Amino acid sequence: MPGRIPQNFLDELVARTDIIEVIGSRIPLKKAGREYKACCPFHGEKTPSFTVSPDKQFYHCFGCQAHGTALGFLMEHDRLGFIDAVEELASRAGMEIPREAREAADGPDRELYDLTSAVSQYYRDELKGDARAKEYLLGRGLTGETCARFGIGYAPDSWNAVLRKFGSAEAGRHRLVGAGLIIERDGPKRGDDNHYDRFRDRIMFPIRDARGRVIGFGGRVLDKGEPKYLNSPETSLFHKGRELYGFYEARQSRADLKRLMVVEGYMDVVRLHQAGITYAVATLGTATTQEHLTRLFRVGNEVVFSFDGDRAGRAAAWRALENALSQAKEGRQIRFLFLPEGHDPDTLVGEEGAEKFERRLADALPLSEYLVQHLASQVDLEHVDGRARLAELARPLIAKVPPGVYRELLVDRLAETVRMPGPRLAALLKLESIPGERAANVDERDEPSRGATLSPGRRNLVRQAITLTLHHPHAAAAVADPDALADVDRPGIALLIELLKAAAGAPKSTLAGLLERWRDRPEGTHLAKLAISELPELSREQAAIELNQAVNKLLADGSPARRRDALLVKARSGQLTSEEKQELQKLLAARTTPGSPQPGGG
Repeated sequence: MPGRIPQNFLDELVARTDIIEVIGSRIPLKKAGREYKACCPFHGEKTPSFTVSPDKQFYHCFGCQAHGTALGFLMEHDRLGFIDAVEELASRAGMEIPREAREAADGPDRELYDLTSAVSQYYRDELKGDARAKEYLLGRGLTGETCARFGIGYAPDSWNAVLRKFGSAEAGRHRLVGAGLIIERDGPKRGDDNHYDRFRDRIMFPIRDARGRVIGFGGRVLDKGEPKYLNSPETSLFHKGRELYGFYEARQSRADLKRLMVVEGYMDVVRLHQAGITYAVATLGTATTQEHLTRLFRVGNEVVFSFDGDRAGRAAAWRALENALSQAKEGRQIRFLFLPEGHDPDTLVGEEGAEKFERRLADALPLSEYLVQHLASQVDLEHVDGRARLAELARPLIAKVPPGVYRELLVDRLAETVRMPGPRLAALLKLESIPGERAANVDERDEPSRGATLSPGRRNLVRQAITLTLHHPHAAAAVADPDALADVDRPGIALLIELLKAAAGAPKSTLAGLLERWRDRPEGTHLAKLAISELPELSREQAAIELNQAVNKLLADGSPARRRDALLVKARSGQLTSEEKQELQKLLAARTTPGSPQPGGG
């Protein structure tokens, strides 16, 4: 996959990325000397063993050995594919992935993406010519500009409008089925009339992924009818438990999203955005899932759930709370906003405007308060029995919260309500030993190795040269002819040659950038291990000198005749150092020794 994106684009992207900003927006980092530390997000631990180096643009956990660049962190932590991780970094850096790379990245689903895009445009065109559909949207308070921004369209009142336009051939019908746009009829087959359109006489809301590609649709009836909303089925493009309507538009509206509001419907999102509340998103006919929350917290540290104030809205809010508990931790805010009876975000923002609507956020309940209040309403707090029952109801819920400051404070809040000291309540609830919690912590008595210091006595010359090149890519320019190493018969020499050429050929090379070039190759693992090494602090000049010396030693050991000839050429220009003069004398003396290699035979 990486090869489909131009290497110069990746080099530029990595060079313009700050790994501290990327990782620091997801986990709390604490400065420790020249590096930053944190508890590893990839395994449970109490003693921080996860380090991030701004100089190397590299992270490493000495507990579980997780390591990589900012790009690798996004792929591992956020569970993104390579292209999506590149898209995320590019968005931060204000860069746009080359079009040909985007198209190649779509892979086998490219035809489906092209189809959903074309059908979306067809629905938009149909809206322009249908007075009834336009009147409906106008009556709901939407402007033409808003409809255009969200790509809203209209599916005509026909059983085969999309089928006729895009499925005249068998291959076209197959793609329409794959995209969930037509349905195969049950019963006996009747020639070509075996399918019909899924969406008919509905306002169409295209659902876009994080890259803005249309992956599915939501259709709303104009008049009375069931179901009121109809979504695309699960397809290779569309997974409702993962996608959020309006997420792409929210990301496009501002680069520094800090708050996201989760609402229930398409129209809620559209009306809120139109009013200027451009951080609204909606789940797609399903409860908020862990994948939804993971995506939300990638881009902001505050999530507000806004639900109708009726019974159904409160039931949906409680389901959201149960799913959000595992995401609750220090540095994040999760709140719940309940609207007046009979209102949803769509109608309320239309009635009172954005400013007054946003002022309601001050009254949104933090997750901790909502949890305690909801459970307390089910018991009698005036009696010991009721308070004990409250603690027992809360126990499995608090157990879902990751260990840390937030959970301890949540226990303290519950302790206030049941009238017990926090530590005593925590001990009685046995939260420290609840099954399912991760307990793989680094033993505080065993300080993990922080990487060996490079020294010729401990590392062979090839490894020394590779490590120097990784940590000081600029030094590669000091090696005049990397191909001269081709005659050296040592393990890893081919990798060293390629690494030297890559570093010298890209002036903006960094350690992280070089590692990305070997992401999907076996040597990448070995390079990542060398990236952990702690080298003595070297100036640019010192690094170049040391690398050049290591290469010269390899040339001398690997091909005496070639090295001797190179020194003779250099001697003619009077540029030999004292060490090189001594080396040349030894090589010339060796040439006169019987059995020694002759020129051209080494």
